[in-house]
Amino acid sequence: MRITQGTFSFLPDFSDAEIAAQIGYALDQGWAISIEYTDDPHPRNYYWEMWGNPLFDLRDAAGAMQEVHACRKAHPGIYVRVNAFDSTRGFETTRLSFIVARPALEPGFALARQETEGRNIRYTVSSYAASAPEGHRYE
Repeated sequence: MRITQGTFSFLPDFSDAEIAAQIGYALDQGWAISIEYTDDPHPRNYYWEMWGNPLFDLRDAAGAMQEVHACRKAHPGIYVRVNAFDSTRGFETTRLSFIVARPALEPGFALARQETEGRNIRYTVSSYAASAPEGHRYE
């Protein structure tokens, strides 16, 4: 199962040149770049671990690509994403976010059904990867 989160989630994985082009676009818009990683890509897990500090004063995509490569090297086989933050007053939000590295095997999610009061049914989504301890989920 392929995790589909972010702006380009239904496209094939980007090459490094395509990633650099998207980062270049974000920098041309005046957006700050940040890099994050996780081994728990649950859809409600918005807060991934940040790699270093956000790159607020960056003007060239090559600097961000160095950080992407360093993060991939330090955390092989887990999810890495690039975010572009627009600090323009009135927006102040993430304008672009996409995955730039993923594990070779993505086990996906389980959907658990629970019957509750009356005829109500609740569903819970849990990651198969989360059954292993943090740091050992994609070994």
